[in-house]
Amino acid sequence: MIVLEPFTPTDFDQLIEWVADERLMKEWSGSMFSFPLTRAGLEWYIQDSNNLADPSVFIYKAVDSKTGVTVGHISLGGISQRDRAGRITRVLVGSTTERRRGICQGMVKALLRIGFEDLKLHRISLGVYDFNHAAINCYLKSGFQQEGVMRDVVRHGEDYWSLIEMGILEDEWRALQKSGSHAA
Repeated sequence: MIVLEPFTPTDFDQLIEWVADERLMKEWSGSMFSFPLTRAGLEWYIQDSNNLADPSVFIYKAVDSKTGVTVGHISLGGISQRDRAGRITRVLVGSTTERRRGICQGMVKALLRIGFEDLKLHRISLGVYDFNHAAINCYLKSGFQQEGVMRDVVRHGEDYWSLIEMGILEDEWRALQKSGSHAA
């Protein structure tokens, strides 16, 4: 089982190690960071995060509860209290040897529970590059629906990347909980 714990400065070195090349950096963070990832950049990133009194962004490390090993990173930001909406960003399953083990789905399910139960959100969205088939499958299995495609939104080298927009609403998530198909 995956549990989410606040991402803190003690986690910086692990994340820096995982984000080892420029392409992965862009896939993970868009234009938020410049390569290489630095401790100073991460200090800025976590400022004012994980504050239930002022919920604007929640940044987590994902921990395998059986082993205690940190296996990923995920955040929930863009939180609008007025619209009861948030956006999942910067999802990363750490070590490539950990991929294809359901970690992504465990991270997303844990974050959806926080968003819909603790924060009382109505809608949670995300964007995923159209070539990232493993992530797309993870999000679909977690209950997200594809809502549209933003074509050629990011340039990397000579290539352009398109972004698939996905979302899930609280009633859809609750129905999945009741059916047992989404139990975390």
